[in-house]
Amino acid sequence: MSVKRRRNLIIPAPGSLEIIEEQLPDIPEGGLLLETLVTGLSAGTELAFVKGDHPGLRSRLDPDLGLFLPHSAGTAYPIRRLGYMEVARVAESRTDALAEGDVLACAYGHATMHVADPLNEHLVLLGEDLDPLLGVFVAHLGPICANGLLHAAAEATGGMVRGLGDGVEGRQVLITGAGPIGLLTALFTRALGAREVVVTDSDPRRRRTAEELGFLALDLEDDPGRLLKARWRHGPADRGADVIFQCRGRPEALHAALRAARPQGNIIDLAFYTSGADAVRLGEEFHHNGLSLRCAQIGRVPRGLAGQWDRARLSAETIKLLHSDGDMIRKHLITDVVPYDDAPQLMYEVSQRRKHVMTAVFAVDSHTYEHVPSRREIP
Repeated sequence: MSVKRRRNLIIPAPGSLEIIEEQLPDIPEGGLLLETLVTGLSAGTELAFVKGDHPGLRSRLDPDLGLFLPHSAGTAYPIRRLGYMEVARVAESRTDALAEGDVLACAYGHATMHVADPLNEHLVLLGEDLDPLLGVFVAHLGPICANGLLHAAAEATGGMVRGLGDGVEGRQVLITGAGPIGLLTALFTRALGAREVVVTDSDPRRRRTAEELGFLALDLEDDPGRLLKARWRHGPADRGADVIFQCRGRPEALHAALRAARPQGNIIDLAFYTSGADAVRLGEEFHHNGLSLRCAQIGRVPRGLAGQWDRARLSAETIKLLHSDGDMIRKHLITDVVPYDDAPQLMYEVSQRRKHVMTAVFAVDSHTYEHVPSRREIP
């Protein structure tokens, strides 16, 4: 039996990226050998490792206590597994559950091959009618957004959720942060029947993308809360957004979200604050307007809903959105498609703010994506 090897993108030290060769383990009974077609960049989490400011490098989560322990790093260099936005073809199958040639959305990192265990990994079968480039959103990033909608639904219904739109249908919604998570969440929210959806961000390039998608886009630095409280009036002393999805890992974005919410409104937080949020002022709007701040992370769904809303269902909701809005998502959210070998340089440029991307995709199978334009730069 020939030894199979793969190429894998790693971070050996802060500021450094390289592609190395690794030996793959044998394919066990019930397992799969996957050949990567494309792999997407999750800029926030991954670049935190490139820059060296990921909190896991200086503290460790005790899963039993639910506490981060300082001076005890949970992660160390080299970082050998990056990313969670892969689309792959089954090259060999030792299970009747999936056949050779099936195309799957997966979350195993920027590697050219992977030995998968279908019983213990989240693998999503993609239909032939879905562009594999859009498949990078299916396994993890899209479910992050869908889980935010699910948390809003649970807050609105006391946990008696009938559908993903229960928290936003007919309501006025603000999205703070116009990155991929913010814009996918905005598209989810509009598709699920929100009365009006507004997006805010401090970056004019991202506001322009939001506008191209059909949303009103406001500058985060222009106090959007004041404008929205003039725009959205519910009654005397009752103004602002019904629900807010906070999708930017910056304290000023969270502070803006608190200012824009109506009294007793909900802020669903999908952001990852790599540097904390020391600038958030909890003694002002949060306290006086009786607001609710709910963290919605993909590691858990709202209490009591795990039996109905697992990761597979959140991925299915993502696929539904990709079918309805896929052309817009492909045009506006996937801004760069480059060969896999270019991944280290592109990631380094983005980490140094020499280049701006919305979603970058690294194409391993060049024959599959010969029709894809080389790069669409955002000016």
